[in-house]
Amino acid sequence: MPPVGELIWFAAALVGAGGIAGVLAGLFGIGGGAILVPVFYQVLGLLHIDEAVRMHLSVGTSIAIIVPTSIRSFMAHKARGAVDLELLRSWILPVPFGVVMASLIAASVSSGGLRAIFAVIAILVGLRMLFGKESWRLGSDIPPNPVRAIVGALIGLLSALMGIGGGVLNNTFMTLYNRPVHQVVATSSGVGVLISIPGLFGYIWAGWGAAGLPPFSTGYVNWVAVALIIPITLAVAPLGVRLAHALDKRQLEIAFGVFMLLVAVRFFYSLI
Repeated sequence: MPPVGELIWFAAALVGAGGIAGVLAGLFGIGGGAILVPVFYQVLGLLHIDEAVRMHLSVGTSIAIIVPTSIRSFMAHKARGAVDLELLRSWILPVPFGVVMASLIAASVSSGGLRAIFAVIAILVGLRMLFGKESWRLGSDIPPNPVRAIVGALIGLLSALMGIGGGVLNNTFMTLYNRPVHQVVATSSGVGVLISIPGLFGYIWAGWGAAGLPPFSTGYVNWVAVALIIPITLAVAPLGVRLAHALDKRQLEIAFGVFMLLVAVRFFYSLI
């Protein structure tokens, strides 16, 4: 059992991560997993959790936390009529399919492999935040199947491997096809539901019986972290919405992009 002092720091770090994740959810329409996963990885290291399961546990726990926050956000946006329900219906199978594929990968890939995957996607996300422009367009409307289904499966796959709700990837996809920003953010909350629910069960299955898991874990999901963070993310998400209307979003995007690049460097360094 870790010393009490380490447990207190663990709880404090999780509380702080939950607050940041909740604000980001309101600001960018994302689940905050891009913040939670690297924080989890660091604090689990402080608790001397086995390196072989540390990254998997970070991703799986992040996915579990996204479940209630994405459902709450989706229901609120749906009540306002802002969600593209037609797009979500067309992704009911492709997005979860991508998540299932991610669970299969997580069950077989090493901790280093999962960190490398996270780092590569983090670089792409960071570069998009730093250099992406709202004026960029690939078309006037979202393409039909099979392109739409393939994109949905890729969003599910990459998001579940990173432990994120798919907001960053879906935001990029929809804005490139001329969708208004409010609809983009609202629809991303629904994508988070399609990713997080199958992802929760997928990471429980992937880590079932794994050695080295900390107490109160089911597969690669730690319920202590889930219980600590969910109330905080739900409480502070409305603050992020208010900040989105009061602050310079471009500056925030730059800050988030830099953070993602630093996380990528940190994970690549850990592989050396």
